[in-house]
Amino acid sequence: MRIGACQTPELIEDVPAALAVVESFAHAPDASGVDLLLFPECFLQGYLVTPDFLSRNALELGSAAFAAVLSRLAPIRQTLVLGMIERQGDEFFNSAAVITGGEVVGVYRKTHLTSGERAFTAGRDYPVFEAGGVRFGINICADTRFTAAARAVAAQGCRVLLVPAQNMMRHRSAQFWRPMHNAIRAERARETGMWLISADVTGRRDDQRIGYGPTSVISPNGQVLAQVPALTVGMVTT
Repeated sequence: MRIGACQTPELIEDVPAALAVVESFAHAPDASGVDLLLFPECFLQGYLVTPDFLSRNALELGSAAFAAVLSRLAPIRQTLVLGMIERQGDEFFNSAAVITGGEVVGVYRKTHLTSGERAFTAGRDYPVFEAGGVRFGINICADTRFTAAARAVAAQGCRVLLVPAQNMMRHRSAQFWRPMHNAIRAERARETGMWLISADVTGRRDDQRIGYGPTSVISPNGQVLAQVPALTVGMVTT
């Protein structure tokens, strides 16, 4: 299985533009041999976590609005792992949907929420998936700070851990965390023996916030084998 991890611009409350970005990566020359494309955390609607934003933008997987999203994605050949804000009844989830041929194969819901994500409900399960004969699971961003989240995936025979992330931060926090993301994820790779592949946003939201990434490929022994340069929109494949 060949995986493409996509480092994208940050888009807020613009689903059509987000879908256009997905299409652009899917049809890029570098994606011609790619079986699966990974996109950042909450990429579809954007990562703002106020109750008002979630209420306006969250999508139920069975809704007509999400059916329209799936219809647009149906022509894409690759399996997609797409970060989104999911609604189920009165609850909101920070989710990653696995989509093939315009159909939802399954969904992972972030289990370890940060202090700023109180409007979300934490997920409880670690579903696993398969593409190209390779079994994989998902952790979302801060999940990777917890050994148990990666081990729950590895215990089900997965060879790959996919990590949608969103690290658009205030400048001081972004500088503090910048060298730590890959270091933390490398620990999870070494502990579990899985490949770990992350996808993140990059660029500037405003004068206060910046996103460096990283969008990276980390081997089972913790080596960073490939990475999209900071502040660059692009894709790395493995």
